Amino acid sequence: MAFDGSMVAAVTCELNKTLAGGRISKIQQPESDELVITVHKDGNYKLLLSANASLPLVYLTRETYVSPLVSPAFCMLLRKHVGSARITEIYQPEFERIIIFRLEHLDEMGDEAVKLLIIELMGKHSNIIFCDDKMTILDSIKRVPASVSSVREVLPGRPYFITKTVEKADPLKLNAASFREKILGCPKPLYEAIYTQITGIAPMTANEICFLAGVNPDLPACSFQEDTDVAGHIYAAFSGYFEKVTSGLEKPVILYKNGVPFDFAAVRPLSISGGEYTAESFDSPSEMLETYYASKDEITRIRQKSSDLSKVLSNAIARTVKKLELQQRQLKDTEKRDKFKVYGELLTAFGYNVPEGSRETILNNYYTGEDIKIPLDPDISPIENAKVYFARYSKLKRTFEAVSAQLEATREELEHLESVRLYLDMARSVDELSVLRDELAQAGYIKKNTAAKNGKGKAPGKNSPKSLKPYHYVTEDGFHLYVGRNNYQNDEITFKLAGNSDWWFHVKGNPGSHVILKTEGREVPDSVFETAAALAAYHSKVSGDEKTEVDYLERRNVKKPNGAKPGYVVYYTNYSMVASPGIKGLTRLDS
Repeated sequence: MAFDGSMVAAVTCELNKTLAGGRISKIQQPESDELVITVHKDGNYKLLLSANASLPLVYLTRETYVSPLVSPAFCMLLRKHVGSARITEIYQPEFERIIIFRLEHLDEMGDEAVKLLIIELMGKHSNIIFCDDKMTILDSIKRVPASVSSVREVLPGRPYFITKTVEKADPLKLNAASFREKILGCPKPLYEAIYTQITGIAPMTANEICFLAGVNPDLPACSFQEDTDVAGHIYAAFSGYFEKVTSGLEKPVILYKNGVPFDFAAVRPLSISGGEYTAESFDSPSEMLETYYASKDEITRIRQKSSDLSKVLSNAIARTVKKLELQQRQLKDTEKRDKFKVYGELLTAFGYNVPEGSRETILNNYYTGEDIKIPLDPDISPIENAKVYFARYSKLKRTFEAVSAQLEATREELEHLESVRLYLDMARSVDELSVLRDELAQAGYIKKNTAAKNGKGKAPGKNSPKSLKPYHYVTEDGFHLYVGRNNYQNDEITFKLAGNSDWWFHVKGNPGSHVILKTEGREVPDSVFETAAALAAYHSKVSGDEKTEVDYLERRNVKKPNGAKPGYVVYYTNYSMVASPGIKGLTRLDS
């Protein structure tokens, strides 16, 4: 989908309804490849035109843009000719990724004249071109000489034409017969035949059409040609899709994967739904595009701001894993301590029968009834050998007790770091990063003054959790579910928000958010337990797994040990169920 011909058609439809008949009142060029045109029509509208090579865009915006002190030549040319022109028509030629604005104005002699402002949304070839009514180029925001492109020069005085490197069909001009000839005569897979033979269609759009037709997109297109009924279904799905696109009645959507925007579409795709995928509808393409790119920009900025925390966490986790492995080896070395104890006891009991200077002896182990061979130091007596073994036993026992405690603390530390990394990956705002900085500062992984500085002067750990609210969902049955967005918040919802008779959920054996199911004195149906477990799996490290095990129990049985790290709890009696991560059947509330 992205900015393919379908999206351009939806934007063109919106701009026609909103701007056609309006008059230009202001033209700005805030960037070298970007225009902002203010149009007056029952109010003021700001139209953003961007020919950025990596992000070409057209939509109505509410943002304020600052013009440079000296306006570029292209901007001045537009102001001279069409600074107060009336927009009479906005159209998309041949379903290409092109929008043409027809502008009427008065020339120097006071006579009516027509100019065309053309934006081409074609990746690195994107451009904004200004032409007269005879399609002669007056200028462009990017000049393209013959040394850059041998296909088409974009220079003043050159004729404007649409480059046709591949002969593709206009989807709005195809009827059932021509569609069958053009597409169903192709040996390529059906979805590939659709997007390679028809103008302005992205692969995802082609897959959606195949889904609507109920056919396998990977089968050769020519395999459907002989079956009249199936061919009819495919064409009906194809034409129906484009009727929705061009009607302007469909609400465009942003598509989310695990809560992160990854694409958008002019028509809500039915082939991408459920599980980890969600969609948000908007009243207009411009509102959707502005929200999408603002969200993507926010996520990019968050990732940039979180890079230092990510590095700190990666290093801390690597050190902790090495420490854990060393302690596990030390603990394994203590496994022979009981053997040394038995050697000492047997030598104490039967050593008087062992000859002096022996290098080994065989004694009966009265614990098992079997004979065992005991190595001896020939330079000392059997009783002194017993004392040596007891000393070894005592040393290994002390090591075992110390390392066991250290091992438990290291495992808890690693679990805590993994949970912080999970929340760092899930962070969607600067406030969430601030809380994580505070948590790492409290744990001693970064300097506290650094955390305070990055947290806008807040003292580490104070009030930061309260600046964010937990995720709040409601089920179809009216039950409320709360999800912690960090470890501090996990403690807050578990021990402050939840009552003793509410239910607590957490994915088994992996980092994840605490989930609280508020019962409010009602009997909870099994379906709500399943929904809550799926939500706990969704907000966890294993959210990408098909199924995972989730523990759940009444909140009264969840305990927090004294001095434990944020988010760390223990429980000894619980139920478990296998759940598929997801938020199906849930409505997310803002508070």
